[in-house]
Amino acid sequence: MTSILRRKLDAGNFVVTAEVCPPKGCDCGEFREKSHALGKIVDAVNVTDNQGANVRISPLAPAALLLRDGIEPIMQLTCRDRNRLALQSELMAAAALGVTNVLALTGDHISFGDHPGGKPVFDLESVQLLQTIAALNSGRDLSGARLHGSTSFYAGAAAAPAAEPFEITLPKLAKKVAAGAGFFQTQAIFSPDCLARFAEAVHPLGAKVIVGILLLKSAGMARYVTNRVPGLKVPVDLIHELEDADHPLDTGVAIARRLVAAARPYCDGVHIMALGKEELIPDILAGLARDDDHD
Repeated sequence: MTSILRRKLDAGNFVVTAEVCPPKGCDCGEFREKSHALGKIVDAVNVTDNQGANVRISPLAPAALLLRDGIEPIMQLTCRDRNRLALQSELMAAAALGVTNVLALTGDHISFGDHPGGKPVFDLESVQLLQTIAALNSGRDLSGARLHGSTSFYAGAAAAPAAEPFEITLPKLAKKVAAGAGFFQTQAIFSPDCLARFAEAVHPLGAKVIVGILLLKSAGMARYVTNRVPGLKVPVDLIHELEDADHPLDTGVAIARRLVAAARPYCDGVHIMALGKEELIPDILAGLARDDDHD
């Protein structure tokens, strides 16, 4: 099977992806309903992997359920919770179920989540995970042994456009591309100038750039993101705009919509992170010029 996301990006289409968090439990009904509602307006749905180091169902099952529902998933896979054997097993299982897109992540440290006493693994990190995916795509495992059937993943990686100093970040991004990353999905951006700098530096690497857009629900959330999330800083003027708003969530949607419009000239797509407010994604995308009609 081939990745529809890859085909669209290679064709030069501007894509939209969105993140839907799998359930903390085995009932995937709400997850499927939210994803189904997005199916007509996004090109792929990211299925997170124990996001923020908080335990949830493995992304493998929800990704397979999305495929059953006719929605293309991007299965996120972190190195935090699995050694190299488990990662390869998970990837081969995903390929057998028809998953074609994988976002390779190192993963947040386990101390940030709801099981801080657990033991992190980190047998590999994100560049090595990308190399693992490339090996499986070539029909061999990490030890060089031939597989019964090769995978055909379209691999992606994370990027942090606002991370400083950026001169240190750029070589790591180049390593990810050399290891097989065909696209980047970035952390949230709030500054078009920052995005322009990032796009100018990264596009020569040959990877597609899908820019992260975070829905800010309140001024408190904006301050939390600034103070607690590494690499993210919400500009003061946006925090004041949320503080002064009669309806902060509506203002957050308007800010996200402006950021989508500002990002459009510099990237190959946008990745919407609505954090439980996925029903507002159509409003965030209102007015976005697309390259196809998404029938």
